[in-house]
Amino acid sequence: MTALLWGSELSPFFLKVEALCRHAGLPTERRPDGGSALENLRLMTRLRIAQARRTIQRWPSSDPNDEYPLVPYLFTADGAIHYDSSGIAGWLDAEPPGDAEPLIPREPALAFVCKLIEEALDEVGLYLVHHHRWVVSRGDNDAGERLAREFRSLVPAILQPLIANGFSRRQTRRLPYLFSVAPATKSWSPGRWPDPPSRPGFPATHRRLEDSWDELVDAAEQLLQQQPYLLGDRFTLADAALHGQLGMNLSDPSSERRLRERAPRLRGWLGAIAAGRHVGSRGELRLHPDLAPLLTWVQRDFIPLMRANAAAAASVPPRGSRNEAAFNRRRDLFEFAWRDAPARMAVKRFQLRTWSELCEQARALSAQDVALLPVASGTAWLPEWQTSSKA
Repeated sequence: MTALLWGSELSPFFLKVEALCRHAGLPTERRPDGGSALENLRLMTRLRIAQARRTIQRWPSSDPNDEYPLVPYLFTADGAIHYDSSGIAGWLDAEPPGDAEPLIPREPALAFVCKLIEEALDEVGLYLVHHHRWVVSRGDNDAGERLAREFRSLVPAILQPLIANGFSRRQTRRLPYLFSVAPATKSWSPGRWPDPPSRPGFPATHRRLEDSWDELVDAAEQLLQQQPYLLGDRFTLADAALHGQLGMNLSDPSSERRLRERAPRLRGWLGAIAAGRHVGSRGELRLHPDLAPLLTWVQRDFIPLMRANAAAAASVPPRGSRNEAAFNRRRDLFEFAWRDAPARMAVKRFQLRTWSELCEQARALSAQDVALLPVASGTAWLPEWQTSSKA
């Protein structure tokens, strides 16, 4: 059974899902890249109809706060269309296409750490790598051209330069929504695209995002010097998330060079995942002591953002513009402290499910499981993670 993975390699979640499917033993083919115009038009029509009817599957169930992404989508041989990389991982474990080891560990403490790392990479890691593509690699990335090539069967050749240019300008404009706010006083060297924007009333975040990327990369480099994968001897959902996010920038020259110079082992590891060398990995999982720097990054950069977003959402009107549309209208804004400085962003309602499920998973842990967690070292167990027995 071969599945069709609809999207673009420019998306970290496309790369993540591809790595998940490879590990699970589900062969995939990329679309629209690799497909004919007729096939791709049919797939796109199916996708649009399913979106309109709200019949696209998110395992194990959909949620009112879910938001359909632009990409990726997984078309399977049974006629279903799946979305959400985390949900696809759960589905692959629940209905395994092969005899691979599960993507989400079965042991509760390991499963919680795996999901905590994955969600932190999906949410905060996305901000870091988007910043790296459109700010750090502003002068030398060719993302727009690559997107136009992938969609070449659906776009006449004469329009492909317009698609490439429009996409790159759009992604630059979106930087503040994705937490990358330029200093108002910064002077930029001439480039192909508009200058990375500042936004009135929003504190600058560029320096903090680059510091966060450095700490994430250093933590992953240290851990991968001790064991083949983040949680031990085999590939898990946490590895797929790291590959998707940081692997996105391997085609962005300035960012790739910075990664290669700072973390050569991590750079090689990302290349190995891209080549499929994680397939068939087996062995023990463990909470290695060198997980501590990575979990410190999670505690510092992910948890405050999730808690602030959840608190702000409680006062947001249930109807009206949401997420990026609300941000563009300067609605649903909230302030919080991030990396010891003020920050401002719009409520992202799709993150509410992420945080709620993590809290539920934490509350289900036994006292013995909690005692095993490096994430609990040196910090209080969050109130949202406590049950009456642990409080």
